[in-house]
Amino acid sequence: MTFNEYLLSKKIDANKFEKSEPQRFDEWKHLFFQMHADSFTAQKKFLINSTRRKYQIEK
Repeated sequence: MTFNEYLLSKKIDANKFEKSEPQRFDEWKHLFFQMHADSFTAQKKFLINSTRRKYQIEK
Protein backbone atom coordinates (compact mmCIF):
# COMPACT_ATOMS: atom_id res chain seq x y z
CA MET A 1 0.00 0.00 0.00
CA THR A 2 1.33 3.43 -0.91
CA PHE A 3 0.93 6.47 1.30
CA ASN A 4 -1.56 8.02 -1.15
CA GLU A 5 -3.64 4.81 -1.10
CA TYR A 6 -3.57 4.93 2.69
CA LEU A 7 -4.80 8.53 2.71
CA LEU A 8 -7.54 7.61 0.27
CA SER A 9 -8.64 4.77 2.57
CA LYS A 10 -8.87 7.36 5.37
CA LYS A 11 -10.90 9.67 3.09
CA ILE A 12 -8.16 12.32 2.98
CA ASP A 13 -7.44 14.14 -0.28
CA ALA A 14 -3.68 13.64 -0.69
CA ASN A 15 -3.28 16.47 -3.22
CA LYS A 16 -4.95 19.07 -1.00
CA PHE A 17 -3.00 17.85 2.02
CA GLU A 18 0.33 17.96 0.19
CA LYS A 19 -0.29 21.44 -1.25
CA SER A 20 -1.46 22.96 2.03
CA GLU A 21 0.99 21.31 4.43
CA PRO A 22 3.95 19.94 2.45
CA GLN A 23 6.25 19.61 5.45
CA ARG A 24 3.73 17.61 7.51
CA PHE A 25 2.81 15.54 4.46
CA ASP A 26 6.46 14.60 3.90
CA GLU A 27 6.95 13.84 7.61
CA TRP A 28 3.91 11.55 7.68
CA LYS A 29 4.95 9.87 4.43
CA HIS A 30 8.41 9.13 5.83
CA LEU A 31 6.95 7.74 9.07
CA PHE A 32 4.38 5.68 7.18
CA PHE A 33 7.11 3.72 5.42
CA GLN A 34 8.96 3.14 8.70
CA MET A 35 6.09 1.20 10.32
CA HIS A 36 3.01 -0.88 9.62
CA ALA A 37 -0.10 1.02 8.52
CA ASP A 38 -1.99 -0.04 11.68
CA SER A 39 0.80 1.29 13.90
CA PHE A 40 0.83 4.56 11.96
CA THR A 41 -2.94 4.86 12.42
CA ALA A 42 -2.67 4.20 16.15
CA GLN A 43 0.10 6.78 16.51
CA LYS A 44 -1.65 9.51 14.48
CA LYS A 45 -5.29 8.67 15.27
CA PHE A 46 -6.42 12.08 16.51
CA LEU A 47 -4.35 13.95 13.94
CA ILE A 48 -5.83 11.82 11.14
CA ASN A 49 -9.33 12.81 12.20
CA SER A 50 -8.59 16.53 12.16
CA THR A 51 -6.70 16.19 8.86
CA ARG A 52 -9.65 14.34 7.33
CA ARG A 53 -11.96 17.22 8.25
CA LYS A 54 -9.59 19.75 6.64
CA TYR A 55 -8.91 17.82 3.43
CA GLN A 56 -12.08 15.89 2.66
CA ILE A 57 -12.37 14.12 -0.66
CA GLU A 58 -14.84 15.94 -2.91
CA LYS A 59 -17.60 13.74 -4.28
